[in-house]
Amino acid sequence: MNKKEDLIDQDLKQESVESEANLRPQKLIHFIGQKNVKDNLSVYIQAALKRNEPIDHILLYGPPGLGKTTLANIIAREMGVNIKMTSGPVIERAGDLAAILTNLKEKNILFIDEIHRLNRSVEEILYPALEDFALDILIGKGPSARSIRIDLPKFTLIGATTRTGLITSPLRSRFGVISRVGYYKDEELQKIIIRSAAILKIKIEENASKEIAMRSRGTPRIANRLLKRIRDYAQIEGEGVISKDIAIFALKNMGIDNQGLCEIDKRLLLTILDKFKGGPVGLGTLAASINEDKETICDVHEPYLLQKGFLSRTSQGRKTTEMAYNYFNQNQYQQRNGKNSSLF
Repeated sequence: MNKKEDLIDQDLKQESVESEANLRPQKLIHFIGQKNVKDNLSVYIQAALKRNEPIDHILLYGPPGLGKTTLANIIAREMGVNIKMTSGPVIERAGDLAAILTNLKEKNILFIDEIHRLNRSVEEILYPALEDFALDILIGKGPSARSIRIDLPKFTLIGATTRTGLITSPLRSRFGVISRVGYYKDEELQKIIIRSAAILKIKIEENASKEIAMRSRGTPRIANRLLKRIRDYAQIEGEGVISKDIAIFALKNMGIDNQGLCEIDKRLLLTILDKFKGGPVGLGTLAASINEDKETICDVHEPYLLQKGFLSRTSQGRKTTEMAYNYFNQNQYQQRNGKNSSLF
């Protein structure tokens, strides 16, 4: 074992004694998946360290649960600086953001989750802060009002969003690095599950980890959640070891099929198929029909169904695809659309 491998092994042993709640990797080298994002970030981090400057502002976008917050923490660790974490909805007034910015130290990182939900008046305060590292504050009202500029330490903003289309162009243009965090391959999820099982001290068979990975919707957060719940089944229904049979039994009881679809996914597809004859149907109508929030449909269910090819999104609304018909064994459904029939 060479020196680099020995250091990696020591770091992994250190991670294994962390609390159950902390399954997040602490270093870029331990982060599984997202190779292109990791490779680019590694270069940016090394270059910033070499110049003794803060890393440029970074925007990470993609579906929830794919590691955007984890990457932000890793960047702070690799840069050797502190990170202040908040979210868009929490920062209600310009004064709230000003208080956060003025308390940052040189090279610190400010992480704003759900940055697309920033109030517009708050967002405008960010513009000079990101470009000139300064705050423009208006004091007083009317003719006596005057503007003063407060210098800020050179910091890095890392923004995370699941809805990049909702970020205004002026804000997006001020990020030097824009990276998309995409869904994971089954093999990558399997590695994450095996690593998490080792940290949690869970015995798991390789084919069981593969089965869980296949049903985790390409998302590490879901993979880790399923692993913890299947562990419960293994302790009660088995002998404490997660086998393939135990995994399948637990997943079936949790309503997750071999495509990773949950009951709400199926209800969404079946509603479009049965009530709206395959669509198109508007988002508001669909949300009301299945009694789910529109944002939940957009952020949680739609991205995966679109990626799997069960759903298409058109200017008229959402439509099911031929794959959805086949999935529910409704190959002749189109011929029956004019008849009184129900999928429920």
